[in-house]
Amino acid sequence: MCGRFLLETLPGALAEQFRTQKPPVFEKSRYNIAPTQPILTAQLTDGAVVWHYARWGLIPAWSKDSSNAAKMINARSETVAEKPAFRQAFKHRRCLIPATAFYEWIALPSGKQPMLIALKSTPLFAFAGLYEDWRDPSTGAEVRSATILTTNANLAVEPIHARMPVIISAADYLTWLSPTIPNSELLRPWDAADMQIRPVSKRVNSSRIDDVSLIDDYLGDGNLAVKQDGSSGQQKLL
Repeated sequence: MCGRFLLETLPGALAEQFRTQKPPVFEKSRYNIAPTQPILTAQLTDGAVVWHYARWGLIPAWSKDSSNAAKMINARSETVAEKPAFRQAFKHRRCLIPATAFYEWIALPSGKQPMLIALKSTPLFAFAGLYEDWRDPSTGAEVRSATILTTNANLAVEPIHARMPVIISAADYLTWLSPTIPNSELLRPWDAADMQIRPVSKRVNSSRIDDVSLIDDYLGDGNLAVKQDGSSGQQKLL
């Protein structure tokens, strides 16, 4: 699952990595992006990668209202080609969702602890996403919405959660965005050795808090990994 993420970068870096002619309209870094909020997406239009904002939580084009959007922030990659809510978008409307890290919560005796999950190899990466355009029948307004694909967690994330977002390598951006190219092999867990995980403040729990202090406020020093205790099956912070 992916229920919160970060995007902390300069517009120029986004344009360079995603090979767009223009940088996106990017007001500020975001440190606690939550469901139903606007998220930045990269889409393929007439052979060029272009930027659009979309509401996080897919609204299928045939929906009568947007009431279920908050429940559709993620789509399981294993079934996305068959599920009525996602299959048309999977065939025709794919996108990339840039991020610098994401949060997941681990269950501890003291309560749920938010963990910051990033990559060692790059400070900027992209989730595999889908988007839809939906017209509100009550107002006539057109709403673009998006969802993040998920897959089975790798060995680094598995002690925290059974699922993780699908991360697309920069070398495969155009392949993912081109639905006519077979690319199911891209929908796999990211390399566990490239993950860095550390606990952060429980202030992340409130979507109203969105500032750099969320990732500066570490509970400990350095890169703290979460691993599985093979003898007892209990999770530990190391």
